[in-house]
Amino acid sequence: MISVSSISYFIGGRALYQNASMFIKPNDKIGLIGLNGRGKSTLLKIIHGDIRLDAGSISKAKDCTIGFLNQDLLSYQTDDAILTVAMGAFKEAVDTQRQLEKTIHLLETEYSDELVEKLTKLQEKFEQLDGYAMQSKAEAVLEGIGFTTKDLHRPLREFSGGWRMRVMLAKLLLEKPSCLMLDEPTNHLDLPSIEWVENYLRSYEGAVVIVSHDRTFLDNVVSKTVEVTQEQLITYEGNYSFYLKEKEMREEIQQGAYENQQAKIRQTERFIERFKAKATKARQVQSRVKALDRMDLVDEVVSDAAEVNFRFLFKQPSGRHVVTLNEVSKAYGPLDILKSTSATIERGDKIALIGANGKGKSTVLRIIANEEEVGGERTIGYNVIYGFYAQHQLESLHVENEILDELKQAGSGKSEQELRTVLGCFLFSDEDVFKKIKVLSGGEKSRVALAKTLISEANFLLLDEPTNHLDFISENILIQALQQYQGTFIVVSHNRHFVSQVANKIWYIENHQIKEYLGTYEEYEYWRKKNEAAALPPPPSPKKQEVKPKERKPAEPSTVKKLAELNRELKKIEDKIHQTQQEKEKIELAMAAPEVFSNFEKLNEHQQRFDAIDTKLEEFNKRWESVALEIEEWEGK
Repeated sequence: MISVSSISYFIGGRALYQNASMFIKPNDKIGLIGLNGRGKSTLLKIIHGDIRLDAGSISKAKDCTIGFLNQDLLSYQTDDAILTVAMGAFKEAVDTQRQLEKTIHLLETEYSDELVEKLTKLQEKFEQLDGYAMQSKAEAVLEGIGFTTKDLHRPLREFSGGWRMRVMLAKLLLEKPSCLMLDEPTNHLDLPSIEWVENYLRSYEGAVVIVSHDRTFLDNVVSKTVEVTQEQLITYEGNYSFYLKEKEMREEIQQGAYENQQAKIRQTERFIERFKAKATKARQVQSRVKALDRMDLVDEVVSDAAEVNFRFLFKQPSGRHVVTLNEVSKAYGPLDILKSTSATIERGDKIALIGANGKGKSTVLRIIANEEEVGGERTIGYNVIYGFYAQHQLESLHVENEILDELKQAGSGKSEQELRTVLGCFLFSDEDVFKKIKVLSGGEKSRVALAKTLISEANFLLLDEPTNHLDFISENILIQALQQYQGTFIVVSHNRHFVSQVANKIWYIENHQIKEYLGTYEEYEYWRKKNEAAALPPPPSPKKQEVKPKERKPAEPSTVKKLAELNRELKKIEDKIHQTQQEKEKIELAMAAPEVFSNFEKLNEHQQRFDAIDTKLEEFNKRWESVALEIEEWEGK
């Protein structure tokens, strides 16, 4: 459907892509991944036609339509209701509806046969376009991604950027283009909305290309992963978890081949150096020199993985009770957030506060941080030192400071080298640390503010959506930091993988009350789904009907004989399948042995045997299915 062929694109003197290719087939569900700055969003813009290539081409099928959700849409504003904006997806049907309304209005004052005929044709066209259902479709999608029924008639201009992005996502989903391209679609969605979008995209009838740093979302939606790395596009035929395993295996094989080749090169170079001065060896030396020149070099594996090699420490531990809320209430005018609710945070708690947007999660963080006036009693424990990270904290950054100086002023007492190590974890390396805050993007400022929070002397961290704008490596760094953090924290996040890795308690808000689940996110999800299933009404019991058993005629002798032959053949095939599977397992074990794994020729030989046995096993399985079906047919005679 879309072919990206040998493309090259440069920004200044730096290549984002060089001779890179990929293919998008109908119904493909592709996750586009890679480090920040590698060109994922740029690739979507190239495919959409917003950016001109330096070399290569993008080919599309004639009937291919593209819908592109990108961050630029955040700036779109209008006084139209969000339902009207979303229904813009049905442009032809909306235009036809307007003509219908105009024609009906004319008929009230200027009745004529021509107008009646026009009205009939417009009604037929409107029905063919499924116009009578377009409003209900738009309402279903908007409510699915988090809007209430009351919201649907509010002007788009009244909503924040994140909610406007949801409206544009709804419009795209309703347009149903051949290829849907989504740039970080989960950044502005809460958990219920993310799950709704996952279900929608899984059954979407066109192709989908997603740039996302939400690995659970990718696992649940995509069936193919394309990594942007080293100016190339590398395709993996599976979701994100498959990609991780497959990449590890590919890199092990590549590293083994690299080390073998390097050993061969060193051996050849020693021969050349030893015999280059001997006339009798001149021909052999020359031959080896040419062999080295012709050799296709295997690249050494450069790992993108990063580990935290310092610990986030604080000098003073807090008392046992960090924060206690007793009968706390909070409302904004007529809107109640909390009503006489109580909760306690104890030293060592790792709490994830989750749930739908609009329930008051960020408000709870501000209440705990003593940034909101409340009714009831809020008690801060002994020796508690706060570190608060939220989007509004970006305003506290000193725009004239360089990044390194900003961290020095955080008062952690860490050396410059330690601070540079921290910044390196958040993708600020080498000369980047001397950039001024004022020239950074929103995502870069978020990373600086997060690094600043983590190196503080705080023994109690409050983190509001900390993984927004982080790529997989930076997210992994944050996970490692929080896992080794000896203090207490509460985090608001819609990132399920992140929450599952760091939290030992789950908080959620229900009926204006803070509720607590003592356990991990996986345990909470199991408990929640079990409760939801138990709350569903039981299916109606079918009426019992007497079913008389069918009288079967005794099988013909020829049928009995044929069935006996087929069952014997089936047994033989099953034995062969068992033997072949054992052979396959033996080869897998052999391939893992160091003497094979480190020898590229042996590994290649074993791989060929493995592929041959795998093909044979597939043939046996097909034959087994064929014989089993034939047995069923004969048994029915």
